[in-house]
Amino acid sequence: MVTFIQLTERQRQIVEIVKSKGPITSEQIAGLLNLTRATLRPDLAILTMSGILEARPRVGYFHSGKPAESLIADTVRQVLVKDVKSVPVVVPDNASVYDCIVTMFTEDVGTLFVVKEGGVLVGAVSRKDFIRSAIGKVDLHKMPVGMLMTRMPNIVTTSNEESAYEAARKMIEHEVDALPVVRPINNKGLEEQLEVVGRLTKTNITRLFVELGEGNY
Repeated sequence: MVTFIQLTERQRQIVEIVKSKGPITSEQIAGLLNLTRATLRPDLAILTMSGILEARPRVGYFHSGKPAESLIADTVRQVLVKDVKSVPVVVPDNASVYDCIVTMFTEDVGTLFVVKEGGVLVGAVSRKDFIRSAIGKVDLHKMPVGMLMTRMPNIVTTSNEESAYEAARKMIEHEVDALPVVRPINNKGLEEQLEVVGRLTKTNITRLFVELGEGNY
């Protein structure tokens, strides 16, 4: 998990010193703060690893020049889908529309992922799909979910190792409320199949945004 940097007062002082006097050695920084080099070593390590400062051998420390917005953006791009995803809510491909509606409201989700044996993704269905089905004069107990769902390969997916930022961009671009988190299944050279291992929703992204603001990442 990525740590969102919140600088201590001493680290802020170090940054200001380097901004005004850099390049500057750690010994010179320690002298200005009346501290030992050993005391400053952890602070300098944090500031260089975060990208705020850069260090060159025999030259010293200097400010990277990156604005705060750029550092925050770098942090967001390092958060992976696996760090923020939720447990998937799935229904079998032979389920009725009625049963799916019950599942959706019981689980309080806006999208269901339809799977066949082995958890293989075959479709997705949303609240909008169910609203459309309810308008017509059909028996929802007898209508299979397959008549409503969006089928593979027309489903936008994400993976555990994709950044949450890129997954959120997909959600905006394709105007969907949730993405299935999938992984490929080794099926001995046959057509690629994907197993559902999670879900990423707008709520997950909103929660990530709030936690970043509170310094929890």
